[in-house]
Amino acid sequence: MQAAEVKDNKSRMTVSDSQIDTIAQIAERITRENDRRERQSNTINELLQERQEVLVGLCELADLNGIGDHQQAISSLKSFIQRLVDYTALGHFEIYDRMLSGEERRVGLNRVMQRVYPTIASTTQVFVDFNDKYEGIDELDGLTVLNEDLSNIGESMAERIESEDLVLRELSNQLESPSEIYSL
Repeated sequence: MQAAEVKDNKSRMTVSDSQIDTIAQIAERITRENDRRERQSNTINELLQERQEVLVGLCELADLNGIGDHQQAISSLKSFIQRLVDYTALGHFEIYDRMLSGEERRVGLNRVMQRVYPTIASTTQVFVDFNDKYEGIDELDGLTVLNEDLSNIGESMAERIESEDLVLRELSNQLESPSEIYSL
């Protein structure tokens, strides 16, 4: 067995190859954990940004609907639908899908998800239905119930945000607390 010698001012220490391997494994785990935490932090920030864009788009669309410029409203509606779809997909595929597939091991996060997922699922269905209804709209006639549908989207967003914030808070708490990556 080869050994590496490490000198410091007071003593001489010998480190075995197996100890070096153990240290390398710990360093690799720390790096993976830091990468995971950074990806998760970026996903949370991206989701919050997407959410803000949806809310701004919802307000802008509600303002335009009363003005009477239907072509502007249709253009804004299409843009809003894309933001809504992007926001919904990001949450589903980057956060909720991992939990639903059983890959999530964090007990606290799973508990929160079990509690809030019915709301997440029902609001997702509202968003999908809205998309299906207005996705290909090019005529003025299709805008007659838009105010009512926008109100429904606003209420669903409020419900979703309340539930989603519980998940995001738990994820953020997990990012701040150290995990068990250091033990072998």
